[in-house]
Amino acid sequence: MRSWQDYRERQLALLEENNPGATLLGPHEVVQRVERVRGEQGRTSPSATAPGVVAAEASAELPVGARGADAAHEPARGWPFASPFYLGFTLALGALVAWLLVQNLTRLTSVFTFLLVSLFVTLALDPVVQWLTRRGLGRGAAVSLVFLGLVGAITVVGLLVVPPTVAQATVLTERAPGYVRDLLSSPWLNDLDARYDLSDRLTAEFERLAMDRSTISTVFGGVLGAAGWVAGNLIGLLTSIILTLYLLATLPTVKEAAYLLVAQSRRPRVRALAEEIMRRVGGYALGQTAVATVNALCSWVMMQILGIPYSAMLAVLVGLLGLIPMIGATLGAVIVALAALTVSPTATLAVIIYYIVYQQFENYVIVPHVMRRTVAVPGAVTVVAVLVGGTLLGVLGALIAIPVAAGLLLIYHQVLVPRQDSL
Repeated sequence: MRSWQDYRERQLALLEENNPGATLLGPHEVVQRVERVRGEQGRTSPSATAPGVVAAEASAELPVGARGADAAHEPARGWPFASPFYLGFTLALGALVAWLLVQNLTRLTSVFTFLLVSLFVTLALDPVVQWLTRRGLGRGAAVSLVFLGLVGAITVVGLLVVPPTVAQATVLTERAPGYVRDLLSSPWLNDLDARYDLSDRLTAEFERLAMDRSTISTVFGGVLGAAGWVAGNLIGLLTSIILTLYLLATLPTVKEAAYLLVAQSRRPRVRALAEEIMRRVGGYALGQTAVATVNALCSWVMMQILGIPYSAMLAVLVGLLGLIPMIGATLGAVIVALAALTVSPTATLAVIIYYIVYQQFENYVIVPHVMRRTVAVPGAVTVVAVLVGGTLLGVLGALIAIPVAAGLLLIYHQVLVPRQDSL
């Protein structure tokens, strides 16, 4: 009980020293309070009242200032990372987890590439699915119809590209010995052989390479690597097609599940912004595909008129290159012009004039009509976005650079600018 009495006296003393309200009490009132505390010895015993209850009652009886003054002298609860050991251990553990994540992410680059391609194709095909659903078709039937159309388009492209390529490779293989004989019997090569003894040197070099095991392993390794590259791309194409089908069928469910992660108060705003970004990305992908398709068809007609060989394969190549912003159409025109050299210089000149006129028609008629409601990205931003995307992800990055830049610009105008204006 002596400790209880000391506790109450200490509380009253702290009240008198630290609480300004306690100075309003005169010495007589303070003495009366101390005596009342001492008189509680006879009414309270340790067996009748628990120490915690007595302390709680004593704390409740005292004014606020006294309780606050005593609480200020209690030891503060320690910070979990106050110890240097715990802090260092936590930092080391975080660095280890970050390193493991980076290592695994680099190994999953191909998976992320397939996912990105599938997402981009899904956003491009979703407007077509929505258009069909507005015409009365169910979501499943619309997805099936669009997916069959996609598979059919890929099949047609394959039929246009693969047979001519195989035929050209076969012809080249059959004519290769004749090309070599013509080359060896050419006057300028005979003159070089007479001056520098090229035939003996080339024969010795070929014999040395044939006896070198590293050369054989390099050749076989290159062949196996090429076969692996083709097989990997075919598997990636099949994976992207299947993933696109699943994403296209479950896109509304996936979007709603993602929106549930946002706070209820911000969900409508985030939903509207995300829908607008996806609409612009899908519209750009679909519009760019339409522009490239028109370019390929017009190029095929032009090559048929001029008699340029392998027009179907070159038209498909022009269409694929047309998907690349800024430089794709120009690369396609250069390839067709080089192919026209095998016909005549006049045909090459006609190809150059055609593409100059067509580029003007595409820039001022086709693109504004197709892209009028999709993206509006300034020219400087377009150049920077394509360069950054191409550097990070290659051709795929260049393809998606402009819609990504359009989405970021939309966030800038709809979120950042209003927030800064409200400050």
